Amino acid sequence: RDFMPGGALPVPEADTIVPTVNRYIQIFKNRGSTIVATRDWHPVNHISFTTRGGPWPPHCIQGTSGAEFHPDLALPENSIVVSKATDPDKEAYSGFDGTDLNSILRERGVKRIFVCGVATNYCVKATAIDGVKLGYTVIVLLDAVKGIDIPPGSVDKALNEMLDMGIILATQHDIE
Repeated sequence: RDFMPGGALPVPEADTIVPTVNRYIQIFKNRGSTIVATRDWHPVNHISFTTRGGPWPPHCIQGTSGAEFHPDLALPENSIVVSKATDPDKEAYSGFDGTDLNSILRERGVKRIFVCGVATNYCVKATAIDGVKLGYTVIVLLDAVKGIDIPPGSVDKALNEMLDMGIILATQHDIE
């Protein structure tokens, strides 16, 4: 919830993608795909916080309502939740960084991942790029991401960096 409007580190209009993310979840659930949700799960003294000289206000602190998913996000019961940035002394934007995400996907034979969520130019980008580096085909779902465009142009720059890495940018129309 901390990345939603009114949260500790809000991504503008992040709440507007929830219905689209839910549509994707339903599409992939119907296909029998593995649904994984990553989340920031910071200890109270995380290195990324301004209280420790980092760039961000305290957010997504373990066990708080701010670390919860949006209440309207329709994650199936069998979804896998991957918590990231749990080490107080290490920043982690990617869902792969310091987690078991790669082994979870490999165990299930996943070869292609679809990435959505917030923020386009931070966690989405880092997860997508790490996915490519690990050998996955990566598709970022453009209609289900939102970024923090500070400085202006940084979201477009991130999208171009992803394209340069071979990441596919798609919308629901492209995958149905």
